[in-house]
Amino acid sequence: MTADPRLEKPSIVAMHVRSGLVGLNVVTAALDADPRTAGSDVRFVKDAAGMIDALRDATSDGRRALALWSFYSPDFAAAAKDLAEVKEATGDAALHLAGGVHATAEPLATLRDGGFDLVAIGEGEHTMVAITDALANGRDPRDLPGTAHLDKTSGRLVSHGPGERHPLDAYPPFNARYRKWNALEITRGCVYACSFCQTPYMFKARFRHRSVADVRRHIDQMRECGSRFVRFLTPTSLSYGSPDTTPDLDAVDALLATVREGAGAEAKIFFGTFPSEIRPEHITPRALEIIARWCDNRTLVIGGQSGSDRVLEQTRRGHSVDDVVRAVELCVKAGFRPDVDFLLGLPGEEESDRALSMELAERLVTMGARIHSHAFMPLPGTPLRDATPSPIEPETMLAMARLESKGKAYGQWRRQVVTAEALVRSRRARTA
Repeated sequence: MTADPRLEKPSIVAMHVRSGLVGLNVVTAALDADPRTAGSDVRFVKDAAGMIDALRDATSDGRRALALWSFYSPDFAAAAKDLAEVKEATGDAALHLAGGVHATAEPLATLRDGGFDLVAIGEGEHTMVAITDALANGRDPRDLPGTAHLDKTSGRLVSHGPGERHPLDAYPPFNARYRKWNALEITRGCVYACSFCQTPYMFKARFRHRSVADVRRHIDQMRECGSRFVRFLTPTSLSYGSPDTTPDLDAVDALLATVREGAGAEAKIFFGTFPSEIRPEHITPRALEIIARWCDNRTLVIGGQSGSDRVLEQTRRGHSVDDVVRAVELCVKAGFRPDVDFLLGLPGEEESDRALSMELAERLVTMGARIHSHAFMPLPGTPLRDATPSPIEPETMLAMARLESKGKAYGQWRRQVVTAEALVRSRRARTA
């Protein structure tokens, strides 16, 4: 008797582009960490055409398919456009699951306006395993915790709450089976809860750290597979190992020491750089000595954000302008070049605040820093999600352009201004 392919493990196709790369690496790796879903077939595609071809091939024998999408808020419109193209070509051949920070913060809009079939809310590793197992056994994944969908009759949102949270050690930080390497997530959540940032509101305002032993296990795996570049994913690098706002430099030292030992002398280790940053008040001579001893980078990303103490306090940054200046001084003295993040156009920011930011930027540049400029975007899920950005006047734009022309500043702030305007229009349209 031939087995019903619809009751086998579903074929999984992941839209492996834009801001969803790390999330999709992690949730697909979680499948192999659970005996119920280990060995699941996963295909990674780069565009709508690739998704169409993969879904047609995956369902040619009657097997069910699960299409995975993950994106940040600025990429939502592009993902929805790709999905419409895929659905037009493949119909209901697959269940289209969206996850990530935008889908978590805006499940109704993701389902109704984006056209997705199902949303994974919150942390996705356990939810991904549960959905795949449900499909393999003929159960409806729409009833699972950690998911949301639209009621077919009323069109109302049906949410089962956020997915289960597990220790970071419970699941791999990358997908080694498919050689999908990414920065190792060593900390999830953030106690600082800055009002413009999505991280603490998706993962809660507390730290959860991956253990040194688990990091080492995955570093050894990377080395065995020939990967020689190590980066870290964390909202605040020098908070590793700490339960609160006080850095635990012994924990940071232990982490980086075992990473260097496992990765080898020939590996390149980057800490306190993109996609992470260091809070300015955490910069100390000892912290810099630890990074210099174990790591290869001589550039550090410092979260400065504003030259106005009023704005820093208003956005709950938890540090002062003087902390930023002191951090730059210490970095330069220790042989590091600090790249200082600035965030312009925050709600409530006045022209005088931006003038202070540009004065600080000019001062930091003369000290040896480089400016990494951003424009505020009202991101869903944050306290400022419904706020309107403050307009950035031509004088500030000209000042930023002058720094850029000298190679002293860089960033995507112009594009982010356009994205912010699109987010505001989208919010107003939903409200209407």
